[in-house]
Amino acid sequence: MTSQDISTMRRLDEPEAGRLTIQYSPVTGSEIVENPPRFTWIPDIDLKAAYTLLIKADNSKEYIYKNIPVNFFAPPEVLPAGDYTWKYCLWTDDRQASEWSQSRGFSLQGDLPETPLKTRDTRFKDISESHPRLWLNRNNIDTFRAALEKDPDHCGWKKFMKHSVLPWKDSPPMKEPASYPSGKRDAVTWRQTYIECQELIYAIRHQSIAGKILEDDNLLVNARDWLIEAAGWDPNGTTSRSYTDEWAFRVNLALAWGYDWLYDELTPDERNLVRRALLDRTRQVADHCIENAQIHLFPFDSHAVRAVSAVLIPSCLALLGEESEAEDWLNYAVEFLYTVYSPWSDIDGGWAEGPHYWMTGMAYLIDAANILRSATGIDLYQRPFLQKTGDFPLFTKAPGTRRATFGDDSTMGDLPGLKLGYNMRQFASTTCNPTYQWYFDEICRNDPGTEKEFYNWGWWDLNFDDLVYRHDYDPVAGLPLDDTDRLRWFKGIGWAALQKSMDDPERHIQFVMKSSPWGSISHSHGDQNAFCLAAYGEDLAIQSGHYIAFNSSMHRNWRRQTISKNAILLNGKGQYAGSDKLAAMNASGKIVEAYEVHDHVFIRGDATAAYQSLSPEITNVLREVYFIHDSYFVIIDKVDAAEPITLDWLFHANGPMELGSTTFRYDGIRAGIYGKFVWSESGHPEMTQITGFPDVDPAEYDGLAQSTHLRAAFPSSRHHRMATLLVPYPASEPRRIFHFLDDQGYDCDLYFTDSEERSFKISIPKAL
Repeated sequence: MTSQDISTMRRLDEPEAGRLTIQYSPVTGSEIVENPPRFTWIPDIDLKAAYTLLIKADNSKEYIYKNIPVNFFAPPEVLPAGDYTWKYCLWTDDRQASEWSQSRGFSLQGDLPETPLKTRDTRFKDISESHPRLWLNRNNIDTFRAALEKDPDHCGWKKFMKHSVLPWKDSPPMKEPASYPSGKRDAVTWRQTYIECQELIYAIRHQSIAGKILEDDNLLVNARDWLIEAAGWDPNGTTSRSYTDEWAFRVNLALAWGYDWLYDELTPDERNLVRRALLDRTRQVADHCIENAQIHLFPFDSHAVRAVSAVLIPSCLALLGEESEAEDWLNYAVEFLYTVYSPWSDIDGGWAEGPHYWMTGMAYLIDAANILRSATGIDLYQRPFLQKTGDFPLFTKAPGTRRATFGDDSTMGDLPGLKLGYNMRQFASTTCNPTYQWYFDEICRNDPGTEKEFYNWGWWDLNFDDLVYRHDYDPVAGLPLDDTDRLRWFKGIGWAALQKSMDDPERHIQFVMKSSPWGSISHSHGDQNAFCLAAYGEDLAIQSGHYIAFNSSMHRNWRRQTISKNAILLNGKGQYAGSDKLAAMNASGKIVEAYEVHDHVFIRGDATAAYQSLSPEITNVLREVYFIHDSYFVIIDKVDAAEPITLDWLFHANGPMELGSTTFRYDGIRAGIYGKFVWSESGHPEMTQITGFPDVDPAEYDGLAQSTHLRAAFPSSRHHRMATLLVPYPASEPRRIFHFLDDQGYDCDLYFTDSEERSFKISIPKAL
């Protein structure tokens, strides 16, 4: 390159990454879990900028990738093990357009999963030019039809026809949804229209598929009528992305399946009508994800990230080869899923938003992964995160639990949603993990018949999901979790979870503690260093409240707030849980340690930053948990501040508790728990309990169960050191744990013993 060339190049803008932005990756010391590594960097201020990536091995071999149109990249080849550096520059008109970035290093180990991604010029080369492409193609349809002739219930066809096709056979097309009454959003209208738009998918997709396979003109005509009606709706009206995105996503998906499967049934004019509507609506979503939300720079947008799987992949596959924009969006979506996805995850398979939103996110990811795999051969399931992520619901929401975990959850206290199990069955087949299959079997066995509940029917038709799964994958035999495999520490997201005897409700114990670097952003709450507990077939220490709707008074004033958690308040305050994303992310925590030894499990969380978000005088907030002899828990809280502060210790149960001077007891139907404040350096607590949800509109929880929360208020002090004993037990077998203490030295030594004369000692250094 000449000096003149250098002088005309732009200075590269290489800002520091922030808490809410994408990071520069990989960097020295980062753990690489797949080969090739995934490369990300802060994009140029020009959203249309292109880049060149240079990777240099320690043996001086170079790998150069030119004209990359986005700021994230998965190389198309596997790299040899060794040490590397990488850098990038701007690239314009087939030449370098800026100086190089700084070099960043990484080390690549051998024997990593190999997950290269084909380049854009070859990625979709072999895809069928004909329709359909979503799930089955023409050859697959012929094969499926032949299989039905031999077995009328092939892949669960009879149930699919009865419950997912025939109910729509004589139904007139849905009319365009009305706007919110008086222009004001309300949860009732939102939910009803939400379901209606989901049923639009069912009516079009299921009649189209059944009509094509069975060669049934009546089904095809009715599906076409529904499709033409929906294609005529105003893309900028009530079902536009900006009006209510969840409605828009469903209309988008209905048009995609209808256009793809009914392509040959439409006249040229009808095709143009549907294609224009699909393109316009997909452009709305793509523009929002890429231009407005900019998820390649700010990836922590739950709905925009979900739309990549739920909308862009199916819609762009349906339009591929007919609209150049669609190919660009499809490439963006595939590359996002192959590199950035998921911003909520860690390398251990964790999902920072909690198991319910894991269910939602994974459901759409699975749909996208399946149709990509069948249409293009791209197999997202080989990525390490998707090989491990089934562990997250397995350890944080056992099949029999209801409220003993964290995050927003629209099941409203019901058993885990069926789709959670269906997701796990999918991962059982793609990972050959029999415990995931066991989880699916248990979810289905326990379900009292919730398929038509909003959190199922309003999101997915399980009969169609079953049809696709049974066609595409081979099942595995289920086996329960080995009882020696009890602890999972999802380090990146700050969750630690314990499961004991999950396959036996009479002996089962689940304990989950959270202290997350994600703080209270998105569907996370102000619950760093909080815990939940279920045991012996019943939830005992619960997450309180109901997920009525995002931003309802229940959501804003109770469920997102620390007051609704098994946590502590300092000077009457909890952790920031408002709408400012940066403040929410900064109100963070960390699980510092989590390990198991022969007689106990130990977890330590640090929530100092979370409490400093509202109380800057706080200097230290630690919580330590001991699970001892597979039987009881001791929780140690250590809090320091620059000035005297009060401490309120909170505990939430499904009903009122019996209170003593330093004890509390909750007795449920199948199990109970008692707690005792065995030592506090600041003095004895004053204990009160309240049933209900203060500061919440009563109309929002009319007819719903009300929980009870205990508040143990400790005297003001600059330094709090306290120990709480929690003993869960079966209703038929109440238990006692005996204890005494020796606090005459520099430490407080706590001694615990059970009826089997097993002892345990904990020493707590005094602060005073």
